[in-house]
Amino acid sequence: MPICREGRVGAAAFTWTRNDALVAIGAASVDLLGYSIGTSQDGRPLTVPAFVLLVLADLCLLARRHRPVATLGAVLVLGITLNLTTPVFPHFAAALAVALYSVARFRGPAVTAAGAVATVPLSLVGMRGDWTGAGWELVSNAVAVAQVVGAALLIRRWQREVEANRTLLADRAVAEERRRIARELHDIVAHHITTMQLMAGGARANLAHDPEVAREALVTLEGSGRIALREMRQLLDVLRAGEEPEHAPPAPQPGTGDLDRIVTESRLAGMPTEFTVHGPVRPLPPSVGLAVFRIVQEALTNARKHAGEARARVQLTYRPEEVAVEVRDDGAGSLQVPSRSAARSGYGLIGMRERVALQGGTLEAGALDGGGFRVAARLPASPGPAAAGGEGEERHR
Repeated sequence: MPICREGRVGAAAFTWTRNDALVAIGAASVDLLGYSIGTSQDGRPLTVPAFVLLVLADLCLLARRHRPVATLGAVLVLGITLNLTTPVFPHFAAALAVALYSVARFRGPAVTAAGAVATVPLSLVGMRGDWTGAGWELVSNAVAVAQVVGAALLIRRWQREVEANRTLLADRAVAEERRRIARELHDIVAHHITTMQLMAGGARANLAHDPEVAREALVTLEGSGRIALREMRQLLDVLRAGEEPEHAPPAPQPGTGDLDRIVTESRLAGMPTEFTVHGPVRPLPPSVGLAVFRIVQEALTNARKHAGEARARVQLTYRPEEVAVEVRDDGAGSLQVPSRSAARSGYGLIGMRERVALQGGTLEAGALDGGGFRVAARLPASPGPAAAGGEGEERHR
């Protein structure tokens, strides 16, 4: 029976960025200007309710990235209210275009198609114009909707290609650096260890009948070891450049027993996080437990940084021959901005893959349809005795 631990921390507060505000202001400017010009040309007076409805529709765009479908619905409702209360010439509002664009950028094909089909007729409800026949209005709106959705899909595809190229460049940079370090280590180890081996053999051979030669060989052996140690320390200093010096003995390496701690930290940071354990709990090899811990830590850190208002779920599964871990969030951020995708597909993900590869396991990571991100790893782990609190026990926290 699974062990469930679910947090009760409330959902993160709604947030919007400066870019969201600029988009809302720009759309409001276009809509207000268009309304002012249209009414002046038709000889109709400007009304305060119309201005208020237009501004409210554009303010809804502040939530377009976190709640694109709800934003589109709110903009359509406010647009219909405007059309029913104020004589307006047929038009396609900037707020409606941005809301529909956001749905196409941040949601899947099915949701995008439904939003586009609904937008064409609903945006015309209550609109009063001088065109002959409603067919032309529907055709005009359909063309506008197709252009907006097409632009969103093209930009989405272009962004994915940019992210793929960024990942490729990062992989190449890491691979090149690893090759350079491997060459350095090979030179140090191959040269000095070979010398030390030869000197040790010479000292052993001459120890009985020529102690002086043996002493010189041991002196050379000591010097070669000292040089090798110094060069390896210099290489490690390069790898650890920028890190703060350690002033205390290193703490024991974390493992699966420490997952509760980082899940609690995630909840306290404002992201509701559920932690579930399946299967009989058993001790894992230290390297496997450390790999599981680091994968969960990196995935939750990325989710808190880039998923926005979202929930996360961590699932740890003990199987007879392996252990599986999965971390997923339901945020819309994975399909939004390059910063999150760069973080998700850059050095953090490369580090996860290297940890899993060292253990002979597999890793899957990628955006989910409709928003969210998933990281799943499977690591070989030999069967062992179940720990206390394993199968048949259920605890909630």
